[in-house]
Amino acid sequence: MNETSNNPQVAPTTASPPVSAVSSPPLEIAKTYKDFSLPSSIITKIHVAKLVAEFEQVDDAMTTAGVRAKTGTAQAGQVSLSSTLKDFLVENQLRPATSNDRQALLKNLRKLKDTVPVVHMTFATQADNDSQQRLVKWLRDSVHKQTVISVGLQPSLVAGVYLRTPNKTRDLSLRGALKGQHSSLVSQLEALRARR
Repeated sequence: MNETSNNPQVAPTTASPPVSAVSSPPLEIAKTYKDFSLPSSIITKIHVAKLVAEFEQVDDAMTTAGVRAKTGTAQAGQVSLSSTLKDFLVENQLRPATSNDRQALLKNLRKLKDTVPVVHMTFATQADNDSQQRLVKWLRDSVHKQTVISVGLQPSLVAGVYLRTPNKTRDLSLRGALKGQHSSLVSQLEALRARR
């Protein structure tokens, strides 16, 4: 990662295992998966899994480049990072320069993937990406800083959302609001018919 830029690129070097162009301090060992904050682009657990998979690929590429550098074999091209991985590294002030740093980070990312709190949200219609990001931001500000959502679609809800966590459920849909109101609705409709 280049310290003079906000665009973390991982460039292999020829002298030692690939590290950033500028020497960087080692990964803070005290920083664990519990301390990580997630960028707004990570909405679902699938996004967390993709983050882990991408970092595994980066680690493999850097390890391979380190071996090539030691044996004098031609270097591979520069490894570029997705904006999500860049945002994650910058937001958490992580600079995994050595193989040990990358392995420690990878171990913590895997734990994060397995423990991240998930709120299952079922909507009546498809929620757009901006709405999902706002919901996740609110959940992270109000509930837990690593919350992600799992989105489902159920048109029979009519409107609103059905929320489910491992220990609670909330039906905030129009269908849920009307449930148990059948006799009241029928009497109100009959009263309307009687007025005609």
